[in-house]
Amino acid sequence: MKTLKLRIVVTFTLALIGSSLAMLWVSASITHRFTIEFFEGSMKLQLQQAQKIHEGGGPGRLAEYLEETDAALTGKRYFTDASGRDLVSGVDRSNYLPTGFDLLGFAKQKDGQEIMVRPSLDGQYHLVVTAPPPLRFGSFLPYFFAVAIAIALLGWTLSAGIVSPLHRIANAVDRFGRGDLSARVASDRKDEIGNLARSFNAMADRIQTLLTAERRLLQDVSHELRSPLSRLSLAFELMKDASDSEAAVSRVRREINRLSQLVATLLEVNRSESDPSSMRTQPVPVASLTEEIVDDSGGEAEVRNIRIENQIHCSTVVEGDPELLRRAIENVLRNAIRFAPAGSCVQVRVHDSNGRVKILVRDYGPGVPENLLGRIFDPFFRVDESRDSAAGGVGLGLSIARRAVLLHQGEITARNAAPGFQVSITIPVSARDPL
Repeated sequence: MKTLKLRIVVTFTLALIGSSLAMLWVSASITHRFTIEFFEGSMKLQLQQAQKIHEGGGPGRLAEYLEETDAALTGKRYFTDASGRDLVSGVDRSNYLPTGFDLLGFAKQKDGQEIMVRPSLDGQYHLVVTAPPPLRFGSFLPYFFAVAIAIALLGWTLSAGIVSPLHRIANAVDRFGRGDLSARVASDRKDEIGNLARSFNAMADRIQTLLTAERRLLQDVSHELRSPLSRLSLAFELMKDASDSEAAVSRVRREINRLSQLVATLLEVNRSESDPSSMRTQPVPVASLTEEIVDDSGGEAEVRNIRIENQIHCSTVVEGDPELLRRAIENVLRNAIRFAPAGSCVQVRVHDSNGRVKILVRDYGPGVPENLLGRIFDPFFRVDESRDSAAGGVGLGLSIARRAVLLHQGEITARNAAPGFQVSITIPVSARDPL
């Protein structure tokens, strides 16, 4: 059989029919045994009474007795001698003798009537009883087929409850294997099939997270390597005309180290997203970290003729991953520098706020249209396609910043500052249980 549903229906139906037949046979055997015992006892009493009446009252009194018994009980009774001659009418009824039982134990039939014979103890007389046959197996066939159909329908319903959810799971697995990472199985069952569905969903969630992290890693690498490579190229150009070659070499070396740290940070972001429990946290002084980021971004701001004004009034140390926090703050700051008008300033403020550290970065650029603010942290989103391309961005900086902040149970928001654009990062002092 090719389908599980058909196999279940056939197996279930055959099992119930087989068990029903076995129970019917056992019941019929037990009933027949007690029926035979009842008839044997009854016929024995009738035979003794008939013999007594015949020997004491003659054929006339015997005929009355047999008529009264026939009226009270089922069947027709004859009392014969040993040769089969009817002692009432004198008719030869030897054709009723001898008789017996069939293989199932039922009395044999003649002319559509069952014949049961009981001989006397001395063998001189026989009591012959003819009666309509009781219901046989054939009489029950319509009911048997009706029960078999009901059993088959019940088996079909049972198989549908098993096979249908398995089909849904198989379809979800097939869709997932074809690349639909959103494929899931909706099931609220509490049995093994429900456990299978929930196990598949958990596996699919895990695989989707890993594949998404891998794709993001490739996107992030292409985006994040642009800035340090650009600064590295700029440092090499400055070395040609630098009066202090040692300082220029030191800057190049620092940019190379930053590049290595950046690659490690990208890997760390993706690893933390795929397995949040692997994020390594330590005490991070936000004030000194922000000052270091401002200093590192000073060269890029100077090239664009932009001032960075920082107001840091914070001594709080938070629990977090220093490289992830650096990446979040640096991306926001460099985004502000990229779109601030020449000759303007970018403001960086850090302060404590009710058990949290808040970092505000504001530029005085054109801002973002209100209808696009909700998408500003989406991957690859760019307000002005041509402007962002010219600036060297592909729309991943703020997206990476958001992911890094969320890994620290923090919050990042953006709003138009009129004039300008402001991004706010809030990090809880303790973030020991990363998302």
